[in-house]
Amino acid sequence: MFFKVLRLYKIARVAIKYGLDNIAMSGLASPRIARLIDTFFFWRDISTPRGVRLRRALEELGPIFVKFGQVLSTRRDLMPPDIADELAKLQDRVPPFDSDLAIAQIRKSLGAHPDQLFASFERVPVASASIAQVHFATLKDGTQVAVKVLRPGMKRSIDEDVALMGIAAGWVEKLWADGRRLKPRQVVGEFDKYLHDELDLMREAANASQLRRNFTRSDLLMVPEMLWDYCSTSVIVMERMHGIPISQIDRLVAEGVDMKKLSRDGVEIFFTQVFRDGFFHADMHPGNILVSVDPKTFGRYIALDFGIVGTLTDFDKDYLSQNFLAFFRRDYKRVAEAHIESGWAPKETRVDELEAAVRACCEPIFDRPLRDISFGQVLLRLFQTSRRFNVEVQPQLVLLQKTLLNIEGLGRQLDPDLDLWKTAKPYLERWMQEQIGWRGMLARFKEEVPHYNKMIPQLPRLLHQALTAKSEEPAVNADLLKQLIAEQRRTNMLLGIAIYFGGGLAGGILIVQLMLRWYQILHWW
Repeated sequence: MFFKVLRLYKIARVAIKYGLDNIAMSGLASPRIARLIDTFFFWRDISTPRGVRLRRALEELGPIFVKFGQVLSTRRDLMPPDIADELAKLQDRVPPFDSDLAIAQIRKSLGAHPDQLFASFERVPVASASIAQVHFATLKDGTQVAVKVLRPGMKRSIDEDVALMGIAAGWVEKLWADGRRLKPRQVVGEFDKYLHDELDLMREAANASQLRRNFTRSDLLMVPEMLWDYCSTSVIVMERMHGIPISQIDRLVAEGVDMKKLSRDGVEIFFTQVFRDGFFHADMHPGNILVSVDPKTFGRYIALDFGIVGTLTDFDKDYLSQNFLAFFRRDYKRVAEAHIESGWAPKETRVDELEAAVRACCEPIFDRPLRDISFGQVLLRLFQTSRRFNVEVQPQLVLLQKTLLNIEGLGRQLDPDLDLWKTAKPYLERWMQEQIGWRGMLARFKEEVPHYNKMIPQLPRLLHQALTAKSEEPAVNADLLKQLIAEQRRTNMLLGIAIYFGGGLAGGILIVQLMLRWYQILHWW
């Protein structure tokens, strides 16, 4: 209790120091009240722009608030652009913790001192962030590895700070007219979830393993291999990756890396993760990306830090792909219809009005290079439009928005002339063909085969039950007949495809057909 009170005191002191009350009251109360508060705290200097003051306050409050500010920077529906732009500058940099604490954590988690586990262990960390820090080491067989160690005492700090954020989100929801639609408490809830996910390093290791498996056959992205014998919830050991940080453009150019190809590859990697896998690296800022200059893997991306990943359902992927393609084709009517069909916009929304609003937002951005487009401004205008039409902001897409903004920033660094839209459009069109064309049909048929294998042996019993119940429950029997006939029609459609996969499967389906026909004859008789 004492620590919670102390934390509240510090938050209040920092808020007053940087005039955060002035920022809040400007949107929640009359100017007269705001001036009265400023008079009371006459000693402070609030002449600095409000976005700068907010950023500095979050930095002073510590790493958890810094991370929350980074998340808020992607939610441009919650704040003016000047504040969002300033929050985007927040960097997750904190001083490293004592190496003796790291060694104690390793000993506790892996059951041995680093000197026993490794041939060499570098006590000075190579990187330090709010959740963990990384040390380089060498296994006794000569394998170079990176050891990631969880920062001590993080769970308690996260629980206390997120609880305070939840209280503030509740106030925002009650005091702002737009608060309920923007779901601030759900945003804090999502943030809480991802932070606690980061506390379990085994989850991060599993994320890395999944992403590595997804790109096993790709020549675009490399992911370090996890050494599971050395992994626990608070310590993970992975293959050490060698490359040049993607932010060091001059070094990459000097090594002969094709920057235009690198920028296009980055876009393809992003859309592959989102639409093919529904599983994407959601922390793709330049500090987490290297580029290989090894002759065997020259020019490939190297991904690091997998504490935050995003997942999308089939519904999300379908909705997003339809919207992206409609944007690329400038089919704004389809964009409006998709919003209403998905339930994100009210059913009573007029399609023509939403179409006109979306057109006004998006039309100016086409046929222009990326350097001339501020995607953040486009998002801001879209959010303003969504507010007008009462479109509900979907919290599960917050990470996708954040990642897309990271991709934009990365594209600006690598190739200012990159056209994000023209680069992505062919990939999305190919993906849609795979979903709704013959490939997609065959893939879904393969998924259904196990269900047919289970259904075929049950058909005689089901037919017997249906015939037995015929005289007693004709209505139920009629319903069963309708179901069986519908299943027969579905089987007829798939028969031609079944033959493609082999005679055994086709024969099984033919048996189903004959049994259904036999039942139809008996029922008619």
